[in-house]
Amino acid sequence: MLSLESVTDLESVRRFDERVRAVLGGKRPRYVIEPKFDGISLEVVYRDGLLLSASTRGDGDRGEGVTENVKTIRSVPLRLYGDAPPRLLAVRGEAFMRLADFRALNARLEREGRPVFANPRNAAAGSIRQLDPRITAGRRLDVFFYDILSMDGGPRIADDVSLLRALTRWGLHASPHARECSTIDEIARYHHELAEKRDTLGYEIDGIVIKVADLAARKRLQTTSRHPRWAIAFKFKPSEEETTIENIVVQVGRTGVLTPVAILRPVEIGGVMVTRATLHNRQEIARKDLRIGDTVRVIRAGDVIPDIVERTIRSGARRQRPFIMPARCPVCRAAVEHEGPFDRCPNGLACPAQLKRSIGHFGSRDALDIRGLGPETVDALVSKGLVRSVADLFTLTARDLVKLEGFADVSAVRLLKAIDKARRVPLWRFLNAMGIPGVGVSTARDLAEHFGTLDRVQSADERTLMGVPDIGPTMAREVASFFRRPVSRRIIDLCRRRGVQAIGSNVRRRGPLAGKTVVFTGGLDWMTREAAEARARAAGARTVRSVGSGTDLVVAGRDPGLKYDRARALGIRVIDERQFQHLIGTSQRSQR
Repeated sequence: MLSLESVTDLESVRRFDERVRAVLGGKRPRYVIEPKFDGISLEVVYRDGLLLSASTRGDGDRGEGVTENVKTIRSVPLRLYGDAPPRLLAVRGEAFMRLADFRALNARLEREGRPVFANPRNAAAGSIRQLDPRITAGRRLDVFFYDILSMDGGPRIADDVSLLRALTRWGLHASPHARECSTIDEIARYHHELAEKRDTLGYEIDGIVIKVADLAARKRLQTTSRHPRWAIAFKFKPSEEETTIENIVVQVGRTGVLTPVAILRPVEIGGVMVTRATLHNRQEIARKDLRIGDTVRVIRAGDVIPDIVERTIRSGARRQRPFIMPARCPVCRAAVEHEGPFDRCPNGLACPAQLKRSIGHFGSRDALDIRGLGPETVDALVSKGLVRSVADLFTLTARDLVKLEGFADVSAVRLLKAIDKARRVPLWRFLNAMGIPGVGVSTARDLAEHFGTLDRVQSADERTLMGVPDIGPTMAREVASFFRRPVSRRIIDLCRRRGVQAIGSNVRRRGPLAGKTVVFTGGLDWMTREAAEARARAAGARTVRSVGSGTDLVVAGRDPGLKYDRARALGIRVIDERQFQHLIGTSQRSQR
């Protein structure tokens, strides 16, 4: 399931139209234009007319199974309408929460003293991933369907208009605002029309989608590794309003960074009530000269994230004193350390705020991948005192979990199984899960491959760490400091005692790319970027995302970007996808 390329100006739409016409031999195509829904993408599969499975888009290749939750959404039929539905039908749609339901949900959460959702998209995403389908059912989601991903049997469909009509015949909701057009002027008028009425729709949209109507023409246009070449999203300009900064509070993040947040007089921007906006750091506050009581211009960047553009200067208005960041962590009271424009709490996992965010990161997809460990569950576990460190996850019982709101026997067992599965994990995942400052997936892989075992990583000093590719003095200092802290060593020891095994390897890299550092750029035809990187690593390579003097090889696909230009400038060897497959001993046929 691919994402869409997004543009924000009509000139980019013209260039898209020119590219389409060039591929189609100069012929002017027909387009279908419809709202771009601001929700979460789903694939729903029907077999013999019955709902078989549902999953989220995830990263495009791998999503989450949410079948039981989707079955609770009233607009998704459990059985397709009509006498002869397709034998197999996989459809794509967007799950969303209507604005009235979003406001009602947040009002209820606020009354209960629980965290509210920032916007309807987050509310829909959180609701669709609940462990207990009864919670999803109570959140009142809706779905609009707009594409057929696969079909066996059923009518022959030649264009997108027929596709949308077929979806409607089968009982699947499609947008009532979709229409056909063929000129840029028609697209511009439609874009303006929807921008004017977006606040009256009752649900969030952040632009329009322009799709080539003819399905045979779409096959000729093909796709990149990320986007279809036959469709584009024409986004709206961010909505903007004026309001007042009523207060500035300080939040503590996973790595201890203190972030100032402006509490705003509630203002509706693009159909969403905005009450807060991040101020990033002390340097940003000083640059914009923001103080409590100031009138400010606020936009929703990307129509999602509230951002203060600037202070509105009013002559003669008296202002309050400049805001000063606290000298102590507002949660655990540890003395704050300064790092450039940032302030950091050094108390690590002993700080409750860092603990909650650390547990969320610990169970995330690129860490231990504990399904069902969402923000609400983490907040409840810490608030109830059931988890005081990430190691406590491995002591939870079904009796503990059923005490939490939204948990029943089935959902408790499901989460416990996911936690138990995470006890045996690759070393790089465990290192990434620990939340070492500056260490992401790539660096965690490098550490795991260089040292082979957790003990060797823990005991490495700064000089030894600098022997790992791409680890300089600053990161070496961060890693060594992390493992020297008593609290870090204690938590790792507790994890081990509770059955966690970080599986490393002392085997040296072998294969045709042994010892090489490889970068991929551009779209690949025969495999995803992630699959290509995995194959390169299996062939002994180390994969990174940026080109530098230490890069040995760049694999360039379609439409390569600045990485390709930089590789050429540095004299680094560049090969195409076919040469890469030959180099690692695979063929295009094996990828199909």
